[in-house]
Amino acid sequence: MISKLPPSWSCRLVQGIAALVAIVSVAEILPTAASAGEEIFASIGTGQVNGIYYPVGKAICQIVNRDLRTHGVRCSPESTPGSVYNIGAIQSGELEFGIVQSDVQFGAYNGEGAWNGRPSRGLRSVVSLYPELVTVMARTDSHIQDLAGLAGRRVNVGSQGTGTRATWDAIEAELGWSNEQRVKPVELRADATTSALCTGVIEASLLIVGHPSPLVTTQRAACAVNLVAINGDR
Repeated sequence: MISKLPPSWSCRLVQGIAALVAIVSVAEILPTAASAGEEIFASIGTGQVNGIYYPVGKAICQIVNRDLRTHGVRCSPESTPGSVYNIGAIQSGELEFGIVQSDVQFGAYNGEGAWNGRPSRGLRSVVSLYPELVTVMARTDSHIQDLAGLAGRRVNVGSQGTGTRATWDAIEAELGWSNEQRVKPVELRADATTSALCTGVIEASLLIVGHPSPLVTTQRAACAVNLVAINGDR
C-alpha cells in the first residue's frame, strides 16, 4: 500500500492497521490525531468490488475505524480500476492511499513504463500486504505451454488502469514481439474470465494474484485448463 501523504499522516493510518500487520506499529513514537483534537479522513484506492484488493481495503478500514477515537483516522475503501489508476489518483490528490502492485509502484517511482520520464518521487510505501504472482491459465486444447505460445492468441490482459494490464505491457515489451506476434488483447474483469476461457472467447488469461487463489481454483474446476510456464519448468 502506498501514499503521497506527509509521514505523520501515513504513520497515523499505520497505527490503525497495526492489529492487522503486527510488524507496523509506531503508536508509542508519534502522537495520535485524537490526542491533537483533530480527525483525519483517509481514502484507500483498492480495485474492482469483485476482486481481492477491495475486500482487503475494506478490512483495513474496518480495523482503522474501530479505533477512530484512539487514532483519529476515519477510513474509507474506494472501488477503482486498479493499481495504475490508484497511483494517478494519489498523485492528483483524489486518494490518500492506494493498494498497488509493487512492480507498478516501482515503475511510477522511477519514471519507467507508463511513467517513462515522469518519476513520482513523492510516493511512499506504507506497508507490504502479501506477495502476488504472475499467473497465466490457458485452455488445454490451445496447446499453449509457455509465454511464446501466447503470440497471436486471444488473451485477457486486464483493462486499462489495472496493474495486470501494466504488467502484461511490460512483459510483451520485453518479449520484443512484432505487431503480428502480439496477442489479441481482451479486456475482461477477473470474474468474467472463467466463462470466457471455458467457452473459447479467450484462449488464455493473465492474472496477478496471491496464492492460493479462489479465481484459479474456480477456473480449474470449471473446464480443462493448464498453467502456462512463465520462466523455466511449470
